[in-house]
This record gives sequence, structure tokens and C-alpha cells, in this order.
Amino acid sequence: MGPKVVPARATVKSHKEGQSRTLRQRVRRPTLRSMTTHHPTVGITLDSEQAGGYAKQPWYALRENYAGSVTAAGGLPLMLAHEPDLAGECAARLDALIVTGGDFDVAPALFGAAKRHPKVTTKDRRTQFEFEVTRAALERGLPVLGICGGQQLLNVVLGGTLIQHIPDEVENPLAHEQPNPRDEPGHEVTVTPDTLLHRIVGSATMAVNSAHHQAVKDVGPDVIVNAVTSDGVIEGIESTVHEFCLGVQWHPEFAIDPGDAKIFQALVAAARR
Repeated sequence: MGPKVVPARATVKSHKEGQSRTLRQRVRRPTLRSMTTHHPTVGITLDSEQAGGYAKQPWYALRENYAGSVTAAGGLPLMLAHEPDLAGECAARLDALIVTGGDFDVAPALFGAAKRHPKVTTKDRRTQFEFEVTRAALERGLPVLGICGGQQLLNVVLGGTLIQHIPDEVENPLAHEQPNPRDEPGHEVTVTPDTLLHRIVGSATMAVNSAHHQAVKDVGPDVIVNAVTSDGVIEGIESTVHEFCLGVQWHPEFAIDPGDAKIFQALVAAARR
């Protein structure tokens, strides 16, 4: 008998079955890159407003550029409601924390001031939550970034004090509540060499916006100044005992200076670690 002839149709069928199995394997086996992709969860504190305007009931608020800056840096933004009793559990679910600014002040009693300036306005529940969640985040070793009023609260959490009203305590101050739009620079800051901030932004100066009437007065223990203005007002602080604990008085989420985006990138990079 001659050699057995295999029909061409069977050969084609076998080839298709093999190709199908190969495709199934590709679907079922994700690449190493897709398996290791990680967007650190970055908690962002919200502002709170009373009824009126947006809603007839009290409501939370946050500018989009806070979340957008975190997303652009590779993080996953998560907005944090003001629940002081849940602050510890909240911090346990985060990889990093941003304490935002707002049109209000830290209560002077929190940093031991006997008097309260007439210009001081507070949001007590928000501050209570931010104080507790910041303390919990630092205890867990999470990266923390305080922005504008968030820097002021961070300094208080770390044991420092605040200037309650800059015009009353600083001689010939700059316009720290700048008259021009917030997405434009208001003044420059000088960045202190050999600090975390200097290593992040890689520059001796930065052009920043300015929207505050309070400022850091005395830094807490194990805290150093990393940026100042020409009138001597402290514009940046950082802890020397935490890997990433940084405060800036301006709003880097507006990305006015090239160093602003680098601050968010450094925060997310620290969160990944």
C-alpha cells in the first residue's frame, strides 16, 4: 500500500485550531507590564460650604485641578469627606495625602494663641478632620503634601504656630492676597538649598501664586523652612524625620512654575514606594 494521504481540509482545520489555542493563551496571560501597573491612591481633602449657591443643603467642593494634577502625575485621586471619627481608617486606605487650601483659617487655639484676630474665620469640622487624618497619615509614614492652608495646618500638626494676619505682623509685606488672577504668578520664592523641595524642583527660585493672609510663624520641632519670599514670609516647610512631608504656601495645582508639576510627581513617586 502507498503512503496514507491526509486531506488538505484536515490540515487547514488543524492549523486554525492551533492558531485559536494560541490566541486564547494570549488573552489569558496578561503581560508583566499590565500586571504591575499601579496608581497610588492619593487622598485629597475637600472644602465645605453651607447651604446656598450650588445646593440648598451643605455641600463639599474641590477645584478640578487638584485631582487633575494627581492624575497627570500617575496617581488615583480620592476625595475625603469630613468624618473625624473615621480619620484613622481613612488614612489606612491611602497611599498619600494632600491637605488642600480654602477661604478659612486654622483656629488659633490649636497652636496655643490666647487671642483670635478679627480677620480669622474657621471651619471647625473640616479642620478637626484634617488635623486627625494628617496626624494618622504621618504616624503611618504616608507621604503628605500640604497646600496653602494645608501647609499652615501641617505646621500646626507638627507643633508649630501661625501668623494670624500678615499685614499686622510683617513689615512692608508683599501682596500675599494677589490682586491678579490665581492662575498667574503673584511673586517669587527663594528655595532653600539641600532641602527636599530643592531636590524636587531643581531650582533656586520659583514663580508662584499667592492667596493667603496667614502664614507659618514658628516651625515645629524637626521641621525646616524650604522656601521664603523677599519680605521674609515662610512659603514652604518640610519635616526632617519623615520621608515625604512637605508644605507649600502657594497652589502648585495651577502649574504656573515648571517645578509645580514636579511636586505632584514626587508625591506620587513616594506613594509608590
